[in-house]
Amino acid sequence: ADFDAKKKRKVAEIYQALNSDPIDVATLRRMAISEGGLLTNEIRCKVWPKLLSVNTDDLPPLPAGKELREDNKDYQQVLLDVRRSLRRFPPGMPDDQREGLQEELIDIILHVLKRNPQLHYYQGYHDIVVTFLLVVGDRLATALVEKLSTHHLRDFMDPTMDNTKHILNYLMPIIDQVNPEVHDFMQSAEVGTIFALSWLITWFGHVLSDFRHVVRLYDFFLACHPLMPIYFAAVIVLHREQEVLDCECDMASVHHLLSQIPQDLPYESLISKAGDLFVQFPPSELAKEAAQAAQVERTAASTFKDFELASMQQRPDTVLRQRFRERLRGEERTKSILTKPRTNRFVKLAVMGLTVALGAAALAVVKSALEWAPKFELQIFP
Repeated sequence: ADFDAKKKRKVAEIYQALNSDPIDVATLRRMAISEGGLLTNEIRCKVWPKLLSVNTDDLPPLPAGKELREDNKDYQQVLLDVRRSLRRFPPGMPDDQREGLQEELIDIILHVLKRNPQLHYYQGYHDIVVTFLLVVGDRLATALVEKLSTHHLRDFMDPTMDNTKHILNYLMPIIDQVNPEVHDFMQSAEVGTIFALSWLITWFGHVLSDFRHVVRLYDFFLACHPLMPIYFAAVIVLHREQEVLDCECDMASVHHLLSQIPQDLPYESLISKAGDLFVQFPPSELAKEAAQAAQVERTAASTFKDFELASMQQRPDTVLRQRFRERLRGEERTKSILTKPRTNRFVKLAVMGLTVALGAAALAVVKSALEWAPKFELQIFP
């Protein structure tokens, strides 16, 4: 009963934030992150657009599928991926209903790609789109996915994988901050970070079998910085510290262990740990270690500030210019921050009175994230 009362209070608070003028986006972000997330799909339909600052009064009609499919260079690949996506639909859904949704899924993806020729389709993108389709329906999903694709997912949609690799390069430094032992073990095993690739680029949609867990994570990720999924990947590794350290210290064994994601994870506590780690070790502090792996500028992480400001109804272009000026000034400051010695970590962890349980450990950041990938033919998408 206590839980129901808490839930009722939360629902009331969400609707109050939605009905205030202007809409209280900060409260909505907090609700999406805090225990239980946004609770129901009905609420998600109202709140997700606000978290992405998408105007729902003015959704463009969807074009007819035929004209999208003719002469679309991605059509065949999208079709293959969508056909293979059976397990992303609720078990027990009638075939004809599922087939109808799969057609809508193809149309949404092709529509977004057609309107944004700078974006490149990648395998796994459909895992994100289907989540939106199942929660909010096709028209709203199209608008949300388009916004997401030009912001949070932007790096995965480049012609090359450079920026995606760069984001994976944050994984080991995060693990190192919390649990150097797990970090060093993973380094010795030379496992790299490729095991987390499908987690990252599908926002875990591809690897979690329970749809409720997927949408709970989407609440969290939509409310946070675009790098949050890599922090969440880190807390999963850290959570499995003992299994990792008990594993044979070689690439194949550790990769195999880590790429099989447990389905019974304690999601709420992992979400709050990921949030804590983000606050304690923000991307700017990890950037130096991550950058040793790849000299990449202009990732989605750096556009997030613009995004946040844009969602306060400022025009994105002015925000971007202002952001660029601040970045030039900020680079001077970060130089001094980044030269701090590694021992600081322990001092810092002690001082912060740790909300992060130190025992929950095990992540890895490898300087050469994907160097061995070609030698090791990986089925990232079984």
